[in-house]
Amino acid sequence: MVTLNDVAKSANVSKMTVSRVINHPEQVTDELKQLVFKAMNELDYHPNLAAKALAANATRIIKLVILEKVDTVEPYYATLLMGVAQFLNAHQYALQVVTQKNADIGECDGYIITGARNDDFTWIQELRKPVILYGENRHHYDFVDSDNKYGTFLSTGAAIKDGYDQIIFLGIELKESFEYSRERGYMDTMQKSGLQPQIIRFGNHSSESQQYIEDHWHEFKPNTCFVCSSDRLAIGVERGIQRMGGSIPEDFGITGFDGVFLDQIAEPKLSTVKQPVMAMGSKIAELLMQKINHGVTTNDQSPERDRTEVMFSPELIRRNTTRNYHLN
Repeated sequence: MVTLNDVAKSANVSKMTVSRVINHPEQVTDELKQLVFKAMNELDYHPNLAAKALAANATRIIKLVILEKVDTVEPYYATLLMGVAQFLNAHQYALQVVTQKNADIGECDGYIITGARNDDFTWIQELRKPVILYGENRHHYDFVDSDNKYGTFLSTGAAIKDGYDQIIFLGIELKESFEYSRERGYMDTMQKSGLQPQIIRFGNHSSESQQYIEDHWHEFKPNTCFVCSSDRLAIGVERGIQRMGGSIPEDFGITGFDGVFLDQIAEPKLSTVKQPVMAMGSKIAELLMQKINHGVTTNDQSPERDRTEVMFSPELIRRNTTRNYHLN
């Protein structure tokens, strides 16, 4: 039977280095990892991770809990899931995707929770393993998110520079931190430019925003831009304008938010605030691994502790629904 010592000799490194590559690859350089993995493959060495997990009272399972209706967020979460899964796979952890209804079935070493709303936190506080949220929150939970306020600052500022006279924000009807931040980015940018803000909110469904455009078409003068809180809403606006015979982007501009697939299948293709979703997925998995590796075994959210907040900067992608799209 091939042993750890055999791998160390083949890779010309110490036994401790081999152990660190297997158990804590984040502490080892890429060059060393390549040497050790090459030796493991050549010797057909497979570490008994299950036995180690049992000895450490661990499962090597992370649960990704999705608390939203998937039909309103796909394919966004598919991209997030890929980022999480790639990081966990590289660290010999399994990913289990569950809903709140099934979150307590079976053991795990930690939770990544996305789509949490204010009503969910009573349940989340009862979890007895480390927790990190995907999405900014006001409940003192560690989180990873994109800078939502900065995103709408970019899209609103671009609409102003493009010369649109009226700039309307179409938001999601949710009293949640990310939506407040997106609206605040729009409001602040409009007010600093001396322009009058106008906000309309819907459920996150393209049919609702399309119907609104069609029902209120007589209220929209040419040279209006719609800054939307999601690509899904933006697609509805696009369809509504097209149905009513409006010209995009000459008379009516549209900017979405998310930049995950939907913006590219629209015709014309949507300008959007693109979030680095896969990178955010990888980062949230990394932060949870750090908690687990540092021996955190509880869901401690006491106000006295330092909270980890990681914000990624989104990017404005100009396409065919706003003027000056050639600038990208």
